Amino acid sequence: MAVKWIRLLTGRLTVSGILICLQAAVIAAAVIVLSVRWNWLLLAFFFISIGAALNIALRDLHPAYKAAWLMLILLFPLFGGLFYLALGHKGISRVLRHRHAKRTAEAQWLLSAPQGTSRDLYQFHRQAAVQSDYITRTGGFPPFQNTRVEYCPLGEEQFRLMMRELPKAKRFILLEYFILEEGVMWNTILALLRQKVLEGVEVLVLFDDLGCIQTLPQDYHRQLEDWGIRCAVFNPLRPSLTAAVNYRDHRKICVIDGQKGFCGGINLADEYINAYRKHGHWKDTAVFLEGEAVQSLTRIFLQNWLLSSSDPPKSLSRFLVTPLPCPARGWVQPYADSPLDGHNIAESVYLQMISRAVRYVYITSPYLILDHEMVGALQTAAESGVDVRIITPGIADKRAVHLVTRSSYPALIRSGVKIYEYMPGFIHAKMFVSDDYMAVVGTANLDYRSLYLHYECAVALFHSPVVDQVREDILDTIGQCRLITQAELDAQPRGQRLLSAFLRLFAPLM
Repeated sequence: MAVKWIRLLTGRLTVSGILICLQAAVIAAAVIVLSVRWNWLLLAFFFISIGAALNIALRDLHPAYKAAWLMLILLFPLFGGLFYLALGHKGISRVLRHRHAKRTAEAQWLLSAPQGTSRDLYQFHRQAAVQSDYITRTGGFPPFQNTRVEYCPLGEEQFRLMMRELPKAKRFILLEYFILEEGVMWNTILALLRQKVLEGVEVLVLFDDLGCIQTLPQDYHRQLEDWGIRCAVFNPLRPSLTAAVNYRDHRKICVIDGQKGFCGGINLADEYINAYRKHGHWKDTAVFLEGEAVQSLTRIFLQNWLLSSSDPPKSLSRFLVTPLPCPARGWVQPYADSPLDGHNIAESVYLQMISRAVRYVYITSPYLILDHEMVGALQTAAESGVDVRIITPGIADKRAVHLVTRSSYPALIRSGVKIYEYMPGFIHAKMFVSDDYMAVVGTANLDYRSLYLHYECAVALFHSPVVDQVREDILDTIGQCRLITQAELDAQPRGQRLLSAFLRLFAPLM
């Protein structure tokens, strides 16, 4: 236990956090001291805060995000504006923007969209085709047929399928994950990857630096390189007071030979397969694809690999193989969301599913930190007679975030939304299913970070047998949940309700 605490206190996350806090404290102290010594600076700092407030009001930002920062500036008018300029200017850092633009321009030919089958979908189901067309037009990822899909209702099932499919790799394996952690799951996969490298299979691993900062040793990427595994680290954490730290690679993708792939909420760590009970039983989901749609997962991987590695774009064309068709019923549409693309694709897909639902929409999410549009869509659907059900965790992984999640309950429940908490433990699955014709299994949580700041991905399924499997899995999971009632919320201690309401004011910054 002592060793664990020493590692925690001396780890990069703690050290970086302390250095960032020290920078903030130095700035605040300097502002106060200088303002006392030179009165004219006091006025200057107030004008900076006024200018920041005007910038927030005039920019095309989410209203809740604006409100949270305006609240902070009102509370700390002396240096609130400076902190907004450092942390809150919700744009990509200049360096990252320049690198993204340069790499995207170089690789435009490489990342061009393959031919999909939206015309066939229009003839079959216009409602589904309209939703599919939005993804194609904004993200460049079309729907495909000829793709076999297997649904993984638990992390244990994805792990089993990965151990079934990874040994079959002949050419390459691509892995992109928010979290890798040494343990049963990752060590087993890693041993297999090392063996495949010896067999001549090319292995590329991309992981998020902040996501793995507490789960992997420092310079772990060099260890992977020593074993012959190509590795890149997304957006390395630097101990500086900058908004760049917000932009994380939250995607979870595995591609095998361009023919098979996995996508969903499951990271490669032991709690995801319940080998380690971190927050009770861990419920998570994913899909396994085989066939034409896998080429979109390959393209999604290459997008962030280009941002994180030094590989010339042309050298990556070897990964753009055309998968063999696997005849299957329905349409499969993997897609990605990025804070750089100018579209909130993940949120818009969710909103469309809610607003177009006629009979039901069922949702699972570990967090329920909702903006006004999402709350309004859920309320309108429920008040229109649509059966709206949401499952959230019964055991929280983050106390403050769970309080904000619960603060969303009253308004939704009053409108007729049914909210359930998963009593065996923590539900990490991010799924939507609606009216027996469409389901989404992916990585985007219902919170501001996933929907506005993170790189996310998902698979939309139209008239696939997996749509029924997702629905049935959610209904089975509800059997392990308890329904949250208005009477229960009314009985909460007043202090807890006030704390939840206060935290909700700053939800966009969490």
